[in-house]
Amino acid sequence: MKSIVCKEFGPPEKLVLEEVPDPVAGEGQVVIESRASTVTFPDALMIEDKYQFKAQLPFVPGGEAAGVVAEVGPGVEGFEVGDRVIGQSGLIGGFQEKVVCAAAATRKLSKNVGFAESTGLLYAYGTGYYGLKFRGALKPGETLLVLGAAGNVGLAAVELGKLMGARVIAAASSREKLSVCVDRGADETIDYSTEDLKTRAKELTGGKGVDVIYDCVGGDYAEAALRAIGWEGRFLVIGFTAGIPQLPLNLTLLKSCQVIGVFYGAMISKQPELLQEITKDLYAFLEEGKLKPYVSARYPLAEAPQALRDLLDRKVTGKVVIEANR
Repeated sequence: MKSIVCKEFGPPEKLVLEEVPDPVAGEGQVVIESRASTVTFPDALMIEDKYQFKAQLPFVPGGEAAGVVAEVGPGVEGFEVGDRVIGQSGLIGGFQEKVVCAAAATRKLSKNVGFAESTGLLYAYGTGYYGLKFRGALKPGETLLVLGAAGNVGLAAVELGKLMGARVIAAASSREKLSVCVDRGADETIDYSTEDLKTRAKELTGGKGVDVIYDCVGGDYAEAALRAIGWEGRFLVIGFTAGIPQLPLNLTLLKSCQVIGVFYGAMISKQPELLQEITKDLYAFLEEGKLKPYVSARYPLAEAPQALRDLLDRKVTGKVVIEANR
């Protein structure tokens, strides 16, 4: 089978496409013939050895596969060859034609859910649901400001915010990106390439300030957003695609607000019972049609390096996927 392999740390262009032996399902495992794998920012960080998890060379990037069960290992119950599934392979092992996953980390997909649409659900929507519900305590009627709203994680927060009854303000770097946010339910938008983030957020809330900030970006945008937060607001720290900010803590005193870290990856191991609750809710929302993940681009396996490059260069909107058996 064909596989994308990272043999040396560096930019996506250093990844290679290789022929490797087909995997074999071990005890408690299934082999999935991949139809789609989402491309995430952690994937891009890992190949450059910039992520908190250090992969051992050589390795295959990608942490999941949606597709069809090709083989069932010893001791596995509840799965048969041909089942439509999505499986988590961990943080590595996903960008190849066949992917080994633990049966315990594999879930059947109903026929009304597409392979590409199901991918990355627990990455983007898991982060969003954990952050908004369990860390930020977002309530119906509150105002939610999402920075980096047109990206995979940001767009998930826009959808979830609306599902949870909030008034959602989407902030992104172009009108084209913001139009996608509006299609996904955003009530108001801020183009922070042409508008002042703090001033516009204040205007859109009648001077009151926003209740919850969901910051996927960091950098200079973080302080501007914090200055637009309302009394007892919650600032959710999600990621730092624009760099790690230095926030003036006097603002937290003046607004009596909270700055809250949202580390979904660590929660998975520290609070497995919470992960089960989040997983159950999200897949129910997906199958009921309450969530409609936006797939903006699909790349064949050989173009996985280009998909990662486009992600790093912020050329993508929503989610992009690798289709290994295209």
